[in-house]
Amino acid sequence: MNATSRAPRPDAGPGRIVLLTTSHRVAPGLLSWPAWQALHAADRVLCADGAHPQLPYLREAGVRVEEASPTAQELVDACADGRTVVVVATGEGEPALTDGLARLAGTGRSRMPELELLPASYDLPGARLLDLVQVMDRIRAECPWSSRQTHEGLAKYGIEEAYELVEAIEEGDRDELREELGDVLLQVVFHARIAEEHPEEPFSVDDVAGGIVAKLVHRHPHVFGDATATTPEEVKEHWLRTKAVEKRRTSVTEGIPLGQPGLALAAKLASRVRTAGLDVPLPRVEGVGYDLLTLAVRAEAEGVDPEAALRAAARAYRDAVRAAEGVGEGVGE
Repeated sequence: MNATSRAPRPDAGPGRIVLLTTSHRVAPGLLSWPAWQALHAADRVLCADGAHPQLPYLREAGVRVEEASPTAQELVDACADGRTVVVVATGEGEPALTDGLARLAGTGRSRMPELELLPASYDLPGARLLDLVQVMDRIRAECPWSSRQTHEGLAKYGIEEAYELVEAIEEGDRDELREELGDVLLQVVFHARIAEEHPEEPFSVDDVAGGIVAKLVHRHPHVFGDATATTPEEVKEHWLRTKAVEKRRTSVTEGIPLGQPGLALAAKLASRVRTAGLDVPLPRVEGVGYDLLTLAVRAEAEGVDPEAALRAAARAYRDAVRAAEGVGEGVGE
């Protein structure tokens, strides 16, 4: 129970204000031990929001909470005689209150209590993904454009965003990389949201995440099981062996998307052939396409991504063209 009956003590000091913050991404009532200690030891506990999701749990734990929105001066006065007042922050925080306390302290005319910011709960890694799911739900329901989209209609954007991500990686632009990763993530969440509405075979973003988690755990027995792997090559061997059992494929070419860019397709086929230990001679046919196939296979064998290598060469060629034109770098992009 709060120590609301404690008698004032002469010269007990200016007291203490504890601003208690919580995360809406963590279930109400799951507070840190220091937070519970502060709440139970406080002389008063205040909250401006009578519908704050934490309040039922605080009251159940025997913490008396007053619904109040004190001014900075009223809060300072409440801390007189060494009292401790805990303010349970609302979802927006308490900017007006903290600004008022700062102004009051700046005047030098008030004996200010100690001010402590105490996070009562922290977001777990990945917690902001919950925000993305909620935002996507609302957009799907209320946006005239987003509410009409289909998997087929969005397919081209997935390809575009993937290419923009690759470009950000190759350019080494960290800000652009973060943004493009977000755009790719949006495609995943958007498609998963649409999939929820399928009349016969619905699935959600949780099903998507659950599926990839199960796959990762199963294909990493050296991390989650008893197998051992000390080199990247051994890890890849585990992955391919487990994948082969899962997929039960009759050919190493199964699962390779034929619609990907030609050089990437050739390199992927060569990688599968090499990993499987097959001896497959290249077609002996004249033509530019077969010459490119030979180069792509050679690049893959040497550990070079032919698509990335060609893009780098193409950018160098673009720069040479712009130089010949007398066009400055970046103009017209």
